[in-house]
Amino acid sequence: MSGHRAGVAALLGLPNAGKSTLLNRILGEKIAAVTRKAQTTRSRILGITTRPEFQILWTDTPGIHRGNRPLDLLMREAAEEAAADCDVALLLVDLTRGPAEVHREWLERLAGKPVFLVGTKDDHPRAAASDWPPDFGVGLAGTPRLSARTGAGVDDLVEAVAKHLPEGPAYFSEGELTDRPMRFLAAELVREAAFEHLDQELPYAVAVSIQDYDERDPALVRIRANLLVERESQKRIAVGRGGSVIKAIGVQARRGIEALTGTQVHLALRVKVDPAWSKGAKRLKALGYH
Repeated sequence: MSGHRAGVAALLGLPNAGKSTLLNRILGEKIAAVTRKAQTTRSRILGITTRPEFQILWTDTPGIHRGNRPLDLLMREAAEEAAADCDVALLLVDLTRGPAEVHREWLERLAGKPVFLVGTKDDHPRAAASDWPPDFGVGLAGTPRLSARTGAGVDDLVEAVAKHLPEGPAYFSEGELTDRPMRFLAAELVREAAFEHLDQELPYAVAVSIQDYDERDPALVRIRANLLVERESQKRIAVGRGGSVIKAIGVQARRGIEALTGTQVHLALRVKVDPAWSKGAKRLKALGYH
C-alpha cells in the first residue's frame, strides 16, 4: 500500500509516568493495568492503533528502575528490549515531578531513533508551573504536553508519531487491539484489583495465575484464577476477615473483565501461597512476565 506507514512505538519512562494510562486512552479500551502505585506494569504489552493511513504498535513497558531480583531484571530487560526494537520512542516525563538525569541517560541510549519527550499529567495543578521542554541538548521529534486522563493532546501525539514510522503494510488486521490473549488481560485486571485493595508492600508480592479460561458459552465466560502470595501471613491479609478482601478484589476484577469482553463473567478467585513465584525467570515467564 503506497504511502501507508506501520511500525512500533515504545512507551518508556519512570514508574507512574502514565504509560499504561496513555496506552488505554489511545486504544479506547483498558488492556493495561493502571493503579496509583508505582511499578504496576510488569511486562511488555502491545496495543494496536489502526487507521487507513497507518498502523502503530504501541509497546507499554515496565517503569525504568533499578533492582536485582529476578522480577526486577525481567522488567528492566523488557524496557531495554522495547527501546532497542522500536521505530519511534516516547520517553514520558511526569510533569508533576519534572525531568531527571535518568531521562538524559535514556535519550542518549535512544540516539539515532525519532524520540518524543512527552510531558504527562498536564491536567494536574502542579504541572502548570513546570518548565517545558527541558534542554537536554539533543534533537527530538517533538516535546508535547498532554493529559491521558482527559485525552487533551493525545490525538495530536498519535498523528505525530505516525509520520515518523517507516512505510509498509499493516502487521495486524483491523479491529485487533493487542497480541495478548484474553487470559493474560484477565490476569492483569485481577492483579490491578489486588493492587488497589492491598496496602503497603503486599501488592508487590502478588501475582496472578489463570487456571482456566472457558469461553465456550458465548454469554458467559468462566474463569478460575489463583492470587499468588509468598507467605501464609500474606495469604491471611489477602483473604481478609471473612473473605472480605479477596471478595472485593474479585468483584472489581470481574467488572473489569466484563467491560473488556462484553459478556457476563463468573470469576472463581482464591489465594494460594507460592513462595517461589518471583524467584526464577522460568516461573516468571510462565506467569506472562516477558
